[in-house]
Amino acid sequence: MRTLPAVVGGLLTAEEAAARLGVKPATLYAYVSRGQLRRERGPDGRSRFALPDLDRLGRQGRRDRAAGAELSIESALTAIEDGAIFYRGEDVFRLAVSRSFEEVAEFLWVGEFPEARTWESDRATVEHCTRVQDALPPAALPLDRLRIGVAAAGALDPLRYDTSEPAVAVTGRRLIATLVDSLPALGGAAGRLRVRPASPFSASLAARLWTRLGEAHPPPGGLEALNAALVLLADHDLSVSTLAARMAASIAADPYSVVGVGLSALGAAMQAVASLAAEDLLADVAGVQGASSAIGERLRRGDRLPGFGHRLYPAGDPRAPVLFRLLQATWEGDPRLAVVEEVVEATARRGLPAPNIDFMLAALVHLAGMRRGASEAIFGVARSAGWLAHAIEEYGRRASIRPRAIYVGVPVGPER
Repeated sequence: MRTLPAVVGGLLTAEEAAARLGVKPATLYAYVSRGQLRRERGPDGRSRFALPDLDRLGRQGRRDRAAGAELSIESALTAIEDGAIFYRGEDVFRLAVSRSFEEVAEFLWVGEFPEARTWESDRATVEHCTRVQDALPPAALPLDRLRIGVAAAGALDPLRYDTSEPAVAVTGRRLIATLVDSLPALGGAAGRLRVRPASPFSASLAARLWTRLGEAHPPPGGLEALNAALVLLADHDLSVSTLAARMAASIAADPYSVVGVGLSALGAAMQAVASLAAEDLLADVAGVQGASSAIGERLRRGDRLPGFGHRLYPAGDPRAPVLFRLLQATWEGDPRLAVVEEVVEATARRGLPAPNIDFMLAALVHLAGMRRGASEAIFGVARSAGWLAHAIEEYGRRASIRPRAIYVGVPVGPER
């Protein structure tokens, strides 16, 4: 029988609280980050936890396990704590302004930052994928094009079933580069991007993605903002799309299929599509010259205000201000920035939830003059790196993820 720690003053240390719940300290702090458990600071600055809160959480956990509702997966990739996010122990907000997306993606995959390299796509595969893209109507959204692209690229790779860590890293580089390079460029802009020679991102994946999503050339700081968005979105714990991708990997689905599953789940209303709705909100505000009117119309219809609030962050999505500061510095004085700021200020005056990363991603697309749906494509390209990192973990586990269903249908058996 497990011995419970003695309680002094009704408050337990993190170690005592974890022992009482029978979990690891990392799991305890995951409860805190998700708003499931409140903590206090003791005189020594260390975390303290109230006994009633712990017992309540313990009872809830037992009820969930009895109902088969608990699904816990150990991962060494992303930690969320006290409004901070870490990839393999590295502060994501620092990575967003100091590392390229390519470096961060490979760090998620193999745990080390690589030497600087350009991700190359396979020319023949890009040509085939481009022909497939040409068959789609011009108005097809970029996210739909990514879904088509990953299926075509997978069918053309005879070695796609190699799921060793080095092979997945190679596949990841080529796959993500191919997805970007096979998107149709607007106005023939591909290859003509003018960037200041001093920019460290002139040959980056962010630069190539920019040419596929918009015709305007990036202003100073524009590619840095897009690269930061890719880094901030690369992974975020077990979101629905990540869980779907991870479940596919747990049955040894190839990396292309893993990314395809993730992209399919990403189009749901509570995933990347929120940024598309936020794009439309900003377009309406710019058109009618009033944030209050556009916001009020959505509230009148009973619509959820897109791009605001986040269930994991009651105090506000910490990724949003990081990207917002970059956008303000890059587009300072631009009338389009005034539209973004008007929406943020109008919601704040009404006490509505703070903007999240989806809104700021839509703001980036709005400021850059990119095509409709570009925010979804940025999200999909970024999160592909995270899905592949989770796939590598699952390939190493060699055990399928299989939740248990609780049958509540028509009675069966002898008592029927």
